[in-house]
Amino acid sequence: MIDPDTQAGNWADDEDDDAEEMPLSLRLSIADTLTLGNATCGFMAVYFTTTGILIPHLQGSQETGMARHSAATAVILMLLAAIFDLCDGLVARKLRSSPMGAELDNLSDLISFGLAPAYFVLVYGMVADDAHQRVSAVAAIVVLLAVVLRLARFSCVTMKDGMFQGMPSPFGALTVVSIVLLELPFIPTLLAIIGTAWLMVSRVEYPKPRGVLAVAMLGWIVAAMGMLAAWAFDAPGGAVLLQMGCALQIVMAATIPLFATARRVNTIRDNRRENREARAAQLP
Repeated sequence: MIDPDTQAGNWADDEDDDAEEMPLSLRLSIADTLTLGNATCGFMAVYFTTTGILIPHLQGSQETGMARHSAATAVILMLLAAIFDLCDGLVARKLRSSPMGAELDNLSDLISFGLAPAYFVLVYGMVADDAHQRVSAVAAIVVLLAVVLRLARFSCVTMKDGMFQGMPSPFGALTVVSIVLLELPFIPTLLAIIGTAWLMVSRVEYPKPRGVLAVAMLGWIVAAMGMLAAWAFDAPGGAVLLQMGCALQIVMAATIPLFATARRVNTIRDNRRENREARAAQLP
């Protein structure tokens, strides 16, 4: 006969051995869990865009254009994904991160800030009255490929500490959906979306959200969620708040590259002046 206590002890020992033998690459850290939350939010944004906007439009629903509640929910989920993306980096720096943390982060960003906003643009082209479906599909592909290239370059190119090369994908995704939610005429909307995609693959330097900048970004994301909720529930002034928030997002996306370019030009001028002074000092 087998002693139950002995058998239970053997099972416990086997479980401990399995835990000890588990490769480090398969153990999820707290930062990895936040990263998976990012991916989940991106997928759910696609879900609400499909079920709340696209399917009712294809079924001939009386409501035309973007379905307010579903559009707001989808964008709020993208904002929540941006919070997860911001927090997983902060947690990874404070605590340990698993060896697969960087890969998980890139894959999750591709879903939340590549697929979700590109799909949002695609659906906009199908439901908006003045949009052209095929042209919108091309714009959606441009957004998706820009994020793919942006994330691939981030994995391969080493930048100086505290800087990104090209507009970060979360910031780019929020700018794209802000352009769509403003409901501008089709041609300006299309040009602004393509311009945002170009900024994501450009060489313009953007500061990483750390310290005060991270707190400011978190506050801005929470404020944007409030604007979207007010708009979704038709609160007094909700539409005006949404337009102001979207316009401010686009203005920030347009002005940051200008400041970065001006800083780069000044740096080049200072380097040239120092080189001239050095050569002049070497002359007899």
